[in-house]
Amino acid sequence: RRQKPSSPEQKSDLEAHGGALSMSHNDSRSSLSFSQLMLSAGKPKATPALKHSKITYFEVEILDGQSKKPICIVDKVSPTSTLLDVKQKFHKECPQWYPSRVGLQLERNGPYLKDAINIQSLAVSSIITLYFTDLGQQVGWTTFFLTEYTGPLVIYLLFYIRLSSIYDQRESRKNLRHPVVHLACFCHCLHYTRHLLETLFVHKLSGGHTPLKNMIKGCAFYWGFTSWIAYYINHPRYTPPSLGHRQVSLSALTFMMCEAGNHFINVALAHQNHSGSQACFPSPTYNPFTWLFLLVSCPNYTYEVGSWISFTVMTQTLPVGIFAFLMIIQMSLWAQKKHRVYLKRFYPEVRRKAAIIPIIF
Repeated sequence: RRQKPSSPEQKSDLEAHGGALSMSHNDSRSSLSFSQLMLSAGKPKATPALKHSKITYFEVEILDGQSKKPICIVDKVSPTSTLLDVKQKFHKECPQWYPSRVGLQLERNGPYLKDAINIQSLAVSSIITLYFTDLGQQVGWTTFFLTEYTGPLVIYLLFYIRLSSIYDQRESRKNLRHPVVHLACFCHCLHYTRHLLETLFVHKLSGGHTPLKNMIKGCAFYWGFTSWIAYYINHPRYTPPSLGHRQVSLSALTFMMCEAGNHFINVALAHQNHSGSQACFPSPTYNPFTWLFLLVSCPNYTYEVGSWISFTVMTQTLPVGIFAFLMIIQMSLWAQKKHRVYLKRFYPEVRRKAAIIPIIF
């Protein structure tokens, strides 16, 4: 049975109820679509903040040390750069001056700045002015010492074999050599062989350089005196020491002890602690040759002087005595210079010590 249509009031209520349902359905659909849109878009991305890192670069103006005329300007030098970096850039601008030949100063006639110094420590403003000095042809320290010590070793042996161009062969065959001549050759070769081996394996030489003229002067001194000494000791008319075997034996024993002491002192200095505030002056060990540290601050020079004095007594030759006298003067000057450095660094340990010889120096 078909249902009768409802009354007009019911009809109007149904229409109002249906309209409300359709409106709520539309609202839910719109809110759902907005949520999906927000999820698909994701969270809003924040714009990244720009980092402004300002690095201050320096300009190094290099002037001639004598005329004050500008040579070049090294630009874009970072604060972490060293003076060696500046020298390398300067070498690119002026290829005729390589880094080891360049001497830079803050003031004219002032001390030369070290390669390891930081460029920022020199800066007062963004422009740094340095004065340039040509140090001349340079050689490394290892080359310097090897050349200086190889010459005496070879030169003495040339005189020892008595070349015909140096000595008269008839006289050489006629006069037999005294045993002290052979002993002197052994001691002399031992001395310079020790120097060469220590240069290669013991000494910690810096990577720096020295002018070529210094090497020429050093070679002229050592090579010249070696020629003079070797000529007299190996001469066919050479006369042995006046006190004979006793003088030769005692002086040769002293020479050997000084050579051994010099070696052990150099080994101790090579293992010295240089680590900043923990640095300390070498102290004597169970080795008796190192006990000289208790009296002097430069015992290696003391042993070097002792070697040449004993060699003078052993050969009793005037050229050796003159060479030993000059070595005493030179070693004393070097020892005084090192002693002043030691007083600044190790004052408590070396304040009561002499430089090279107790009481006298």
